[in-house]
Amino acid sequence: MNPELTRWTGPEGLPRFDRIADSDLAPAFDRELVAAEAAMEAIAANAEPPTFANTVAALETAEDGLNRMLSIFYTLASVDSNPAREALQRDFAPRLAAYGSRTGMDPRLYARVKAVAATADTLPPEDRRITELALRGLTRSGAGLDGAARDRMADIRARMAVLTTQFSQNVLADERDYVLPVPNDRLAGLPDWLLRSMRAAAKERGMTGQVVTLSRSLIVPFLEHAEDRALREVAFRAWTARGTGHGAGGGATDNLPLVTEILALRNERARLLGYADFAAYKLEPEMAGTADRVADLLGQVWEPARARAASDQAKLTAMLRDDGVNGVLEPWDWRHYSERLRRREHDFDADQVKPYLTLDAMLAAMLDVAHRLFRLEFQPFDAPLWAPEARAWRIARDGRPMAVFVGDYFARPSKRSGAWCSSLQVQHKIGAGQRPIVVNVCNFTPPEEAGAPAFLSWDDARTLFHEFGHALHHILSNVTWPSISGTSVAQDFVELPSQLYEHWLEQPAVLDAHARHHRTGEPLPAPLRDRLLAAGRANAGFSTVEYLESALVDLAFHRGDPPADPMAEQARVLAGLEAPAVIPMRHATPHFSHVFAGDSYAAGYYSYMWSEVMDADAFAAFAETGDIFDPATARRLEETILSRGGSAPADRLWLAFRDRMPGVDALLRGRGLA
Repeated sequence: MNPELTRWTGPEGLPRFDRIADSDLAPAFDRELVAAEAAMEAIAANAEPPTFANTVAALETAEDGLNRMLSIFYTLASVDSNPAREALQRDFAPRLAAYGSRTGMDPRLYARVKAVAATADTLPPEDRRITELALRGLTRSGAGLDGAARDRMADIRARMAVLTTQFSQNVLADERDYVLPVPNDRLAGLPDWLLRSMRAAAKERGMTGQVVTLSRSLIVPFLEHAEDRALREVAFRAWTARGTGHGAGGGATDNLPLVTEILALRNERARLLGYADFAAYKLEPEMAGTADRVADLLGQVWEPARARAASDQAKLTAMLRDDGVNGVLEPWDWRHYSERLRRREHDFDADQVKPYLTLDAMLAAMLDVAHRLFRLEFQPFDAPLWAPEARAWRIARDGRPMAVFVGDYFARPSKRSGAWCSSLQVQHKIGAGQRPIVVNVCNFTPPEEAGAPAFLSWDDARTLFHEFGHALHHILSNVTWPSISGTSVAQDFVELPSQLYEHWLEQPAVLDAHARHHRTGEPLPAPLRDRLLAAGRANAGFSTVEYLESALVDLAFHRGDPPADPMAEQARVLAGLEAPAVIPMRHATPHFSHVFAGDSYAAGYYSYMWSEVMDADAFAAFAETGDIFDPATARRLEETILSRGGSAPADRLWLAFRDRMPGVDALLRGRGLA
């Protein structure tokens, strides 16, 4: 058995990824699953009366080895997938679901935790909190069920594990397999930096010339700049057909049958537990609490966003007419003409900014902000990671080691699309304690040649800051128990630190210090910087509408009876909203991985906007002091939110920081929709 999968020997406590082979993974999983089962059985079968120490605290460490092994496996499966790892995912998923059913619905564990919870008032606050959460978790897993209902819940969990894994792999397969060659005579409008990226993508696939892939950092700028309308349509249709076998339907990667079954099983699971529907089940522990409150928030933003989008659509259609096109403005036209409109109205060309937004410069800005706010010190070091371009930093404060941070920033055919934050290990204080090891993953376009600078778009830079905001939630965590560490918070609270951190990217002081020309070192000129910031809200109607469409469809899918035909339900919801046909959902149902590759954001995609209501008000707390790096406000943010994890309900943590709940007005102003 390879010890590197559970007893890590790399620098700063990292795993030695260079010593892990695919053939090591299954034996390690088998071993650690057996060990976790034994540990859970020992707790459940303990003849001693249940106490906090022998029951709830024991549960906190029972799965340590399994969690460490799986953190490595799922990291590799997402950043460097291959057929062997995909097969293992399909094998592990139902076995983990069966294990989760056995432990999550064990009546002995349920009785023991329930007995401890009955005396929880005598426990210290963190101990009381994890006891309450343990009882809630067992109850929501079905531990209170018996007979046929218990058996059916176990069957649902097992089947859901298979379906969500297959959904994710289908999307990845469509993204990985699609390549659109762009002939030399159809390159009009494409800037040099984008052509270099397209040629690099072709070279990576053993092709000549230039290609478009379904990597967001490649296809979005292609849709913005390409003058060839027919090619834009081909690329757009492929991008939006992910999860459908590229539009064929019924093929090997068609996700629609999976979606139908997932929605039906979620509804059945909720009803077994006594909830009216899955939305009621999912939202009960969240800040929002109910689907009606979610719908109310989204509805307050929908009309201003749609009005702004309609105004922009009229302008873009006029530009289309000026180009001699008499048809309607199509979805593959919007980004192209909105980019041209932004250049015209704000005298702004995103290509002028690119030379100043290198990955290295924006990383320096990201880390400098963390240093100025929280006194964190970052030191890069060499580590045997899964890809040569991945980077690692050790983090300290006042000389005390705090965490390890790993960044993997470039797109690869084997990497899942999108951007995310995960952890190889979370912070806790059990025994000698444990420092967090945090991972940020993005899919930026790599440089054409090794050693050349990598250029980011403004959206890329925002993504960089966003994911590091999540990382800070882990890095600054200061709790006793792993189950409430870092980002283990309500789903509609977890995006607050990430979206809040984006605000510092937009500050002139940060850009003036770090956005420097990659050749000359000259700072971004102030007039160009100001036009960049003004232009950042230019397409707010479009971005808000496409997000809200996805959030409202997600909510509708999980309210009431599950739809027999999800695509018909999607169409019904959009028609009821009078959604503009020219702006499709940000994540159409067949590739809506947030919602169907797992349960995390199911009936919860709204949480980005719920958190945005708070992040606008949280940044205002800094602005009100006259210093965006105000030490007292930063310390209060850390002490009340970033260090606390899930040690208290989210609304209590927020009120400790800001003393009042925010309204939607700050969000509308921030998006330029007021």
